[in-house]
Amino acid sequence: MSLHIKNAELVDSVAGKLTRADLFIDNGRIVGIGSAPKTFKATQTIDADGCSVMPGLIDCQTRLRDPGEPEKANIESETRAAIENGITTLCIPPDTQPPIDNSATVELIHHRNEMFGHQARVHPIGALTRGLAGEQLSNMASLKGNGCIAFSNAKSPLANNLVQRRAMDYAAGQHALVIIQPLDHDLLANGCAHEGAIATRLGLPSIPEAAETAALAKDIELVAQTGARTHFGQLSCARSVDMVRRAKAKGLPITADCAIHQLFLIDHDIGLFDSNMLTLPPLRSQYDRDALREGVADGSIDCLCSDHQPHEIDAKLKPFPSAEPGISGLDTLLALALRLVDEGVLPLADLLAKLTLNPATILGLAGGKIAPGEVADLIIVDLEAHWICSSANFVSKGKNTAFEGWDFRGRVTHTLIDGNLVFQS
Repeated sequence: MSLHIKNAELVDSVAGKLTRADLFIDNGRIVGIGSAPKTFKATQTIDADGCSVMPGLIDCQTRLRDPGEPEKANIESETRAAIENGITTLCIPPDTQPPIDNSATVELIHHRNEMFGHQARVHPIGALTRGLAGEQLSNMASLKGNGCIAFSNAKSPLANNLVQRRAMDYAAGQHALVIIQPLDHDLLANGCAHEGAIATRLGLPSIPEAAETAALAKDIELVAQTGARTHFGQLSCARSVDMVRRAKAKGLPITADCAIHQLFLIDHDIGLFDSNMLTLPPLRSQYDRDALREGVADGSIDCLCSDHQPHEIDAKLKPFPSAEPGISGLDTLLALALRLVDEGVLPLADLLAKLTLNPATILGLAGGKIAPGEVADLIIVDLEAHWICSSANFVSKGKNTAFEGWDFRGRVTHTLIDGNLVFQS
């Protein structure tokens, strides 16, 4: 397909600016900005007047519940939710059922996406250990050869620090990225809320910030020891941001992300045991939320993710400590990012880099740029379209949102993947 997008406002995350120009796409690539190549002939034209053209979002932490949990979601439902909300690339952690610890599971995911998906790019993250049991290392070389873009043990603990060091050594030898969500499971215990006044008042078992920071301190030391390129996922504490900031200043090969809901919600939002506010890591204090925002602004936090965790209705109807943690985040990721722009955290082009350019660079993926020769994974967004968040209208199978009733702006009108128009509102 040869496509001409005219009257476009291009959001350039590389240059950090907005540019008004026509865009020309052929054979899945951007072939011209402003003017078309001499031999170019468009087979389709889209008038983007009044809208913005952006790189497709890259979500570096998305659970599709496939394979293994069809009652919650599947590749078909969640890839459709992704493309209708401007997300062209999804990175799925290895805690599927069965785990992504062998090539057969990787091939199954690719096959199911080809058969049932809605053309979004789905990239598996391989397991660090077999069965995520934390004891024997997985065959990372084979998993990488079959398309795993990084390695993680998700939220499952490793048996000890020696296993973790060997895993990081192995990954470093494969020039592979290690993704760690820092959790000290002994300190985590059976907690479900941030350790503070709210948990005390509600009588909820609490999770101290040390459950994250103690693990993170150990993880950073192992990065220094092994040299393994490491990405820390879903940070939630002010001290974590400062630790990453200082580690980066020392030149360690470290990057980090946080779930976008952590930039808006705090422990007070639990209210009277609202299980839609139950997350892991938990919603922290306002001080932590403000520090996370500062980390996003100064570059200590490189990426934002949805940490999408769709659930069936029953999973959230249990008493707060027994309910399953997680928020369905695909339908609100772009809208929350635009709200961060409105609240002055970062300008649009710089904020968008946290969802496009930066994850593409860290994970070694296509996309994230609007430039000649780049893959045409693009979205067209009406930034002035306002809507009220209602889970009943979610495209995702998961309706468990923490943002019911919020007033958002920004609607995706078109989504292109490899230059193909896969969604048009």
